[in-house]
Amino acid sequence: MRFGIDRLVADPELRRPLAGRRIALLAHPASVTADLTHSLDALAARPDLKLTAAFGPQHGLRGDKQDNMVESPDFADPVHGIPIFSLYGEVRRPTDAAMETFDVLLVDLQDLGCRIYTFITTLLYVLEAAARHGKAVWVLDRPNPAGRPVEGLTLRPGWESFVGAGPMPMRHGLTLGELGHWFVRLKGLDVEYRVIAMEGYAPDAAPGHGWPLGERAWVNPSPNAPNLWMARAYAGTVMLEGTTLSEGRGTTRPLEGFGAPDIDARAVIGEMRALAPRWLGGCVLRDCWFEPTFHKHVGKLCSGVMIHTEDPAHYDHAAFRPWRLQSLAFKAIRRLQPDYDLWRDFPYEYEVGKLPIDVINASPLLREWVDDPAATPADLDAITAPEEAAWEEERQAFLLY
Repeated sequence: MRFGIDRLVADPELRRPLAGRRIALLAHPASVTADLTHSLDALAARPDLKLTAAFGPQHGLRGDKQDNMVESPDFADPVHGIPIFSLYGEVRRPTDAAMETFDVLLVDLQDLGCRIYTFITTLLYVLEAAARHGKAVWVLDRPNPAGRPVEGLTLRPGWESFVGAGPMPMRHGLTLGELGHWFVRLKGLDVEYRVIAMEGYAPDAAPGHGWPLGERAWVNPSPNAPNLWMARAYAGTVMLEGTTLSEGRGTTRPLEGFGAPDIDARAVIGEMRALAPRWLGGCVLRDCWFEPTFHKHVGKLCSGVMIHTEDPAHYDHAAFRPWRLQSLAFKAIRRLQPDYDLWRDFPYEYEVGKLPIDVINASPLLREWVDDPAATPADLDAITAPEEAAWEEERQAFLLY
């Protein structure tokens, strides 16, 4: 499998339309070539390209910012002598001054295939800015490590945010390049948009199901995205950010499970199996103990549940439904401990006056289902399944692979 950056660096014909144009790069630490050269260095090494600026998304170009809502400053690159503009600092949309530093923006971001992952919102924002300023945007495409499956509630009107760029489900099943085409159509943008597509991308092929497992090194696209298994679970475990449960930040396996000092993990797993065993397919759940070294429940022993998807003998890509699995865990805790203080209340990704769990799910529907003692798994399926089917049909026009 060859990623977009590798094809662009290797093929002078692909680069020919860039001749004489000022180039900027939007990138993060996982923006690397097959030999792990950072894309900024790989592009700067091409004598036929004029690199004049770069941009960093959430967590920064260097990926040094650990938590959400920790902003990155602008800085001057000490190696290449170009300005680096932060799109997660004083601004989240590129300024007019930053837009004047280039003619073509190359976007080389490793996504995780989840609506809430802010890199896709940043892509939308730069596309909108490019349309206003008459600039071009090229996406150097990369795999969606979560693959093609679709899952979750669709964003409701009025719930757009930095973690909700448009009316898609939580797990969208598109590559960043494909999403760009959808954004252009959705917003009616008049912009020069191009995708440098991958070669050999097979999103349904085992064992990686879209990620070239065993062929390509994994580099964290954000500090708490350490491996493919996290990417598979993320469309569910990201909801933990809106709860009092630990998502494993402060451990070596963040966002692959959950826990807290005051839950009984074995009882939770048992209740999940009793409520909706069909929602637990494709993976193995294991009760465990952990003590976070930072973040929620720091220094406290937590009873936890790990979601294992790394074993090919037990992982079923089509059957694994992380959003339903995590939703079911919330429901199980609510049934076992009706008064459990589950939902956090704080400004989440700059959204004020809304519960974080609602911002994450782009509506209150999931929280209301969890908190309603009479609501069943079939009730949530009745809302969600038609929306998932509608998205699968809508996205067909934008599939490149």
